[in-house]
Amino acid sequence: MRMTNPSKQTRIVLRAVVLAAVLTVAPASAPAQPGSASAGAVPALVAQEFPDLLQLYEQLHANPELSLREERTSAGIAEELSRLGFAVTQRVGGYGVVGVLRNGAGPVVLVRTDMDALPVTEGTGLPYASTVRARDEQGREVGVMHACGHDAHMTVFLGTARVLAAVRDRWHGTLVMIGQPAEERGLGAKGMLDDGLFTRFPRPDFCVAEHVTPSLAAGQVGVVEGYAFANVDSVDVTIRGLGGHGASPSKTKDPVVMAAQFVNALQTIVSRRIDPVDPAVVTVGSIHGGTAYNIIPDEVRLQLTVRSYAPEVRRQIIEEIERIARGVAESAGVPADRMPTVKLAEGFTPALYNDPALTRRLAAALRQALGEANVVVLKPEMVGEDFAAYGLADPRIPICMFRLGTSDPEAIRAGEHGGQLPGLHSSRYAPVPGPTIRTGVTAMSTAVLDLLGQGKAAGR
Repeated sequence: MRMTNPSKQTRIVLRAVVLAAVLTVAPASAPAQPGSASAGAVPALVAQEFPDLLQLYEQLHANPELSLREERTSAGIAEELSRLGFAVTQRVGGYGVVGVLRNGAGPVVLVRTDMDALPVTEGTGLPYASTVRARDEQGREVGVMHACGHDAHMTVFLGTARVLAAVRDRWHGTLVMIGQPAEERGLGAKGMLDDGLFTRFPRPDFCVAEHVTPSLAAGQVGVVEGYAFANVDSVDVTIRGLGGHGASPSKTKDPVVMAAQFVNALQTIVSRRIDPVDPAVVTVGSIHGGTAYNIIPDEVRLQLTVRSYAPEVRRQIIEEIERIARGVAESAGVPADRMPTVKLAEGFTPALYNDPALTRRLAAALRQALGEANVVVLKPEMVGEDFAAYGLADPRIPICMFRLGTSDPEAIRAGEHGGQLPGLHSSRYAPVPGPTIRTGVTAMSTAVLDLLGQGKAAGR
């Protein structure tokens, strides 16, 4: 339900009711009315909304939900978007939320936030630290934490929705805001696209998003033209042999020895098989085999992460993994019916390619809003982000994800001199919330206004 100019007492009651029902995202004070914005409205609106956004951030941080289980989080986002006047659809590709705000003829801009948290037990010691426990896919009890900053993403997202709803006299077109589930599993973007994101709802002319980074100070943003993040493949390898007694290794085909040879040989893929100018990473993150000191097992299981940019490099790495696994087994005399298996796990994340023209355009707008020194050109990274899927789903749609700094400048300087700066996915990762939220909402609102303020759809 959307309310216009509710009284202070009514807003307090509404907040209490929604907080009890939804838990994670409580609506705040009513947005400024459309048509009331002046030329300097964005900074003023950000300042006006900031106290409530900070409270919202703490609520989101304290109440995380794992991938594919974002039920209460998505309900809260849907409630807030609906209150602001968006036409809201829930359960798109799982717990995905789509809000559409039409404001006359013009471009269609999609703004995305992710919503899921990680199976990490928080160690920040913050007064609003998560104490949530949940069962993972294997049924194990785990701590749950927003260790990748998705709580900040959602706060910036909803702050941006408030600002843009309040300044509809400054833009024309259609704003599509989506809350995406399961980014950490690499499943959320695909799920929403498969459920008709670009066919059931207005097809965007631009897709934009931001992602936090501890490598930049809070108050700064970072941009990368072209490839910014990598293809991410999770690979399951099973080395199979013939087990037996540890005292008689000659009567076995030892998969532990083969696994050791396999791991060593993997190091030659990047160093000797891939062109040196093509970025690539092959890492063995897990290896399991055997049950006792004196038993040679029948098999050893390994889990690999593979990172690349170019599709042909990705294919070559996977082929090399298969070739090495097979070669190690053949050299050990393993029978044909016991050859290794190499399988790609669910949740492939494609490389994120920021459209250069769109990135340059947004960087210029951000420099005007934040100052030249606060917009930093960054290097590409080998991490993954499934926001890339929106660009691949329709090559006509340019996409851009910029980075949002979250660190205390003093902590960055300490890190440059050997100190420890907790990174993403760390149990100790904690953004400096004030400047992070202010900068994020200002930056995203500025980016969208630059795209929607032109009054025409580019490229159509």
